[in-house]
Amino acid sequence: MLWGVGVAIAVSLLNFIRRAWHPHDAVLGRVDNLKGYHDTERYPDARHIPGLVLYRFDAPLFFANADFFRERVRALARRGEVRWIVVAAEPITDIDVTAADTLRALNDELDAVGIELAFAERKDPVRDRLRRYGIETAVGADRFFPTLGVAVSTYLEHTGIDWLDWEDRSPRRV
Repeated sequence: MLWGVGVAIAVSLLNFIRRAWHPHDAVLGRVDNLKGYHDTERYPDARHIPGLVLYRFDAPLFFANADFFRERVRALARRGEVRWIVVAAEPITDIDVTAADTLRALNDELDAVGIELAFAERKDPVRDRLRRYGIETAVGADRFFPTLGVAVSTYLEHTGIDWLDWEDRSPRRV
């Protein structure tokens, strides 16, 4: 019986490590008549704002998954006419120095091709670490937003993209 408990613990730890190295992530879009921004794989009819990618990474960002994060963002940057990539950072509960170095390099790569990197919904302890690591200065303090909605509004203002959200449409008259 003790061996069974030991095996169960080992399998659980291995599964935890696997999920930490390759966590769930999602590109987000707007779904008509549903508040918020949602995973476009689960909601294939979700609408995207032209030139804007909303990307959610569902794990702490650290040495083991920093390259995975970087490759995912790089792939998103190659999707058509991308102007901004906003990381929905609420699920990112921690960041280490290796991940900070990766973010700095990623920001430089994106900047070189004219793509802005931004963050929304980051937690205060993560904000403190990003400041300490110099990421907030590298990215620009004006590219850190309290919510995805504020990030989207700022993007629309800065780029002049004409996009009408379902909540902004006038109600139909019957």
